[in-house]
Amino acid sequence: MSAIDQTPAIENLESPRILAISRRSVVTLSAAQMFGGIAVAGSFPAGALLAVSLTDSEAFAGLVQTAGVLGAAIFALPLARIALTKGRRPALASGYGMGIIGAILVILGAVTSLIAVVLVGSLFVGVASAASLQARYAATDLATPQNRARSLSYVVWAATIGAVLGPNLLNFSGFVGLRLGLPELSGPYVVSGLALTCAVIVLMVALRPDPFVLATKLRQDLDPGTKIAHPKLRDGIEHLRTRPRAVLGIGAISIGHLVMVMVMVMTPVHMAHVDVTLQLIGLVISVHVVGMYAFSPLVGMAVDRFGRVPMIVVGVVTLTISCVISGLAAANNVFLLGIGLFLLGLGWSFTLIAGSTLVTDSVESNERPAVQGLSDLSMNTAGAVGGIAAGFIMWLGGYGWLCALAILPLIGLALWVSLPACRKPSNARSI
Repeated sequence: MSAIDQTPAIENLESPRILAISRRSVVTLSAAQMFGGIAVAGSFPAGALLAVSLTDSEAFAGLVQTAGVLGAAIFALPLARIALTKGRRPALASGYGMGIIGAILVILGAVTSLIAVVLVGSLFVGVASAASLQARYAATDLATPQNRARSLSYVVWAATIGAVLGPNLLNFSGFVGLRLGLPELSGPYVVSGLALTCAVIVLMVALRPDPFVLATKLRQDLDPGTKIAHPKLRDGIEHLRTRPRAVLGIGAISIGHLVMVMVMVMTPVHMAHVDVTLQLIGLVISVHVVGMYAFSPLVGMAVDRFGRVPMIVVGVVTLTISCVISGLAAANNVFLLGIGLFLLGLGWSFTLIAGSTLVTDSVESNERPAVQGLSDLSMNTAGAVGGIAAGFIMWLGGYGWLCALAILPLIGLALWVSLPACRKPSNARSI
């Protein structure tokens, strides 16, 4: 019999065995996230520069990022459906596997100088990003309400090592590409493909028992009448009709991601205007990634201790300060841009962790998969819009205008948080 088959009906999330499995699942998800961080964080800045080199147009730099977030958005619900029918392990492995295919396509596009192939490949690389996003929810499958934000934040934090290494490997991976007879800017995608392969291996070998499958069995043992939800878009929308705090959580995640994508994706292009080296560009992006991930456990603890909505407010303030600093920095001022991009990542971390936890808190356990899938769809759609807007704003008005306009959705989120309905605690139950 499998470990799941042996689960006693009286077990719950606070039983010693389930707590041990939960901790082990978080460790495994964290290891996969490390490899995923190398792949995604290293490929996006390289993809933007590759698009500019092939087309001589900065608008295409934004389209590469847009293709990536569109891939994540398009496959958010299909990956959630795989998770519900097969479990988290095959869902996450499938997402990373499609990212490997995407990396191969981008390399092919670079070799043939076909921007269309690069964009299609970037879309599939974005599916790996969708898998990374789903992994944060996988960390909450067996978590208790008291440590839900912390469990989620540990998996977000695990991407720090890989995500910091990714941009700083631009020179090395470019050298690898040249040694293989490929264009220099295709080298990061060689490294990305290898890193995603490692992530798939970790998940398939070590994520056992599957946390979602086990959580579903526990829920059915406690309540035999429980029905398994299906991640359909209309189901998620229906659940949200009477859940204003869940809608706020999705809004915070999406707006935080929108602003982060708009500023982050155009910073390498802004710096390249004055011939800043790839090494310095990689350094600024890596500092940004440190802000995104390195302090996630502390952010998670703050969310559990001080509340979800107050920490969303902290995220809004931090992102606003970031836009001001970045927008006023000269293209060759690595120090100021580093500070601005660090705060950009930190503000994103607050909105992501607080918003994701608020979404999970605010809906019943059997409703969560559909709402979580809708949350990722909304987040990545917002990122796609941000990528498109960033390219054209940069083309028309420059980096300063881009950062200034990025503040507008943050003002809207601040007003949204102040609504009384968004401050009323949820009555949703845990597993």
